[in-house]
Amino acid sequence: MPTTMSVSELAQVLFASALQASDDPSPDQVRTVIEDRLRACHEDLASCAGCVAQEAGDHPEAYATRMRWALCAAHQVDPATLAAT
Repeated sequence: MPTTMSVSELAQVLFASALQASDDPSPDQVRTVIEDRLRACHEDLASCAGCVAQEAGDHPEAYATRMRWALCAAHQVDPATLAAT
């Protein structure tokens, strides 16, 4: 995993995942999903950012709500606890 990730970066990775706010995920579930998504993107944060941009363009009506949720959920994750690959 990248050694230091901001909450914003964690939120972008989470946004790019299939996890939904309606799943009411625990902080451990959020951390696991972020780790899995980073592995799937080969730890390329730009790839996750590209997915966020694409979704924002495709579904602007849902973007703000999902990003707010992703930011709130990402605040629950300590970047230092992310598993190294």
